[in-house]
Amino acid sequence: MDQKNPMQQLKISKVVINIGTGGDEQMQGNAKRLIETVTGRKPADEISRTRNPAFKITKGQKIGAFVTVRGDDARTLIKRLFEAVDNKLKPTAVTNNSISFGIPEYIDISGVKYDPKVGMLGMNVNVSFRRNGLRVALRKRQNAKVATKHRTVTREEIVDYIKENFKVDVIEQVS
Repeated sequence: MDQKNPMQQLKISKVVINIGTGGDEQMQGNAKRLIETVTGRKPADEISRTRNPAFKITKGQKIGAFVTVRGDDARTLIKRLFEAVDNKLKPTAVTNNSISFGIPEYIDISGVKYDPKVGMLGMNVNVSFRRNGLRVALRKRQNAKVATKHRTVTREEIVDYIKENFKVDVIEQVS
């Protein structure tokens, strides 16, 4: 019988889906419609913090759309998103505490059909992991220190977690 410390078990903290649109207003609306179709939640606008004349972006301009999903909805969503990339990730996609990968075309996601109004768009997906007990350091009242060893979720732990729970392979690159 394998008994593990429940405080050492990993949890999905949140899943963030992001689509960058630059300064294009029509593409901004399409990105928001697509994110709402995929997640069933209303996305927020990403606002530029600085100006970038090379890309014709001014400060305060809408440059993308994103949504954050937590809890059980995040778990079901991430299953669909992993299927869109054939349950395979590059080793560079996994870092300490998170996984980041892109989906080139939204029609790869199960349950989402092509929408001619939206066109072809891709998206970035970021999945954050944490352990139980981290709230002790993050809460406003009576916060306390949490050891770095407990706070940091290593690459190896994340790879084992996604292989066990989502049947996702991390493909080692051959040079």
